[in-house]
Amino acid sequence: MPRRSATMLAATLLLIALLCVSVLMKVPYTEMSPGPTYNTLGEQGGKPVITITGHDSYPTSGHLNMTTVQVTGAKYEPSLVNAVIGWLRDDVLVVPHDNVYPKGQSDADAKKQNAEEFASSEDSARTAALKQLGIPVGSDLIVKSVTAGAPAEGKLHAGDQIVAVDGAAVGSAEQVVAAVTKHKPGESVVFTVVPRSQSGAGTRTDVTVPTTRARDLDPKAPAERADLAVVGIGTGVRHTYPFQIDIGLQDVGGPSAGLMFSLGIIDKLTPGGDLTGGKFVAGTGTIDDDGKVGPIGGISMKIIAARDAGAQYFLTPSSNCSEAAKNVPSGLTLVKTDTLDGALKSLEQIRSGQTAALPSCAK
Repeated sequence: MPRRSATMLAATLLLIALLCVSVLMKVPYTEMSPGPTYNTLGEQGGKPVITITGHDSYPTSGHLNMTTVQVTGAKYEPSLVNAVIGWLRDDVLVVPHDNVYPKGQSDADAKKQNAEEFASSEDSARTAALKQLGIPVGSDLIVKSVTAGAPAEGKLHAGDQIVAVDGAAVGSAEQVVAAVTKHKPGESVVFTVVPRSQSGAGTRTDVTVPTTRARDLDPKAPAERADLAVVGIGTGVRHTYPFQIDIGLQDVGGPSAGLMFSLGIIDKLTPGGDLTGGKFVAGTGTIDDDGKVGPIGGISMKIIAARDAGAQYFLTPSSNCSEAAKNVPSGLTLVKTDTLDGALKSLEQIRSGQTAALPSCAK
């Protein structure tokens, strides 16, 4: 065989081998793409996304759409060639696998975490919305978690409301800690609780729980607390509301819809409010109980989803602004958002047509 022909054959075979490797070789990345959007003022599956019971609610118009991203599963590993194709596309985001699924996390683990974050965001959305409207919000001190193998296991349960410790009323985690650590390890503490199964009836019951040394439950307990008495619970706050606000979305997880849920609730509770003026507004962002808006992941995919759905304006957490502004879809205006109050002021500007003064996202 002539030398030139042999060289060409070798190069061809090498190219084929490299192509085969790129197709077969798996790389540790996860792919994100634009997901569906949901109008918080509309319906999903024939039922309102937000339902108010026990308080007047009012007609709304336009859109206040929350946005989502679709994410490949925990076990999915793209081939090298698919990852490269994803990097070249505007509507696919390729990120390191561990950024989305921390090492060892399964699909079931991720689904559970997302469901918990979604439930928490619903609670904060209700709280922030009612505070913004000047409607009182109550709170209960509850058992948030029980450590496996702790003295409290089987006696106290996540969701139980803590009313008193040793007969003294408590209203904060600090008061519970102070009451428990007054005891010597091995002594018992009496918790007065409303069991989670009886929360509607408000039935109180006394539960006696022995204590143990902190270091016996957690070998890594700080030295200054190692010999203090503990029962092995974590506490949290459960908000209570003067009327019922139900958010009905299935198969959606994570905390990023908080802002849009708050706005939807406010719109439905405001006589003649009509926050959007009939405009199509979408957005994203976590929210805390005081109405502060926080950053989210997958912003570049969410603005594509919003524009594909027909959105004209996109409420963007300020911390995500620089990333979002890198590639804004034509016809979509990004609105920089730090707080729920700021979002409402921006909606007022959109309603009135004074959009030149809207806070914008810079690259």
